[in-house]
Amino acid sequence: MVQITPVAVNKVKEILSQQTPVPAGLRVAVVGGGCSGFSYRMAFESQVNEGADNVYEFDGLRVLVDQMSEMYLDGVSIDYIETLEGAGFKFNNPNVKSTCGCGSSFSV
Repeated sequence: MVQITPVAVNKVKEILSQQTPVPAGLRVAVVGGGCSGFSYRMAFESQVNEGADNVYEFDGLRVLVDQMSEMYLDGVSIDYIETLEGAGFKFNNPNVKSTCGCGSSFSV
């Protein structure tokens, strides 16, 4: 199961509140591509794919994960960080064997 830190939940809810119409939830997925084979994707979704999505709720935020991505996201924690270099969402995945040099893709 994927976990999202309270800081990340608050940031997503802030961005979500600015969307019109308000999306049904945040989709978190793993897609093929990148230097190492897989990369993460986050996007707002207008509807839940019944029977195909696992739906998690974090402080009122609905997170949608398709069944294929679920096996790659098991144990993942998503955080939101702000540093001098920039700000963004950080995926901490204990299953990752290696990442690419730029840090945007991984392999398991």
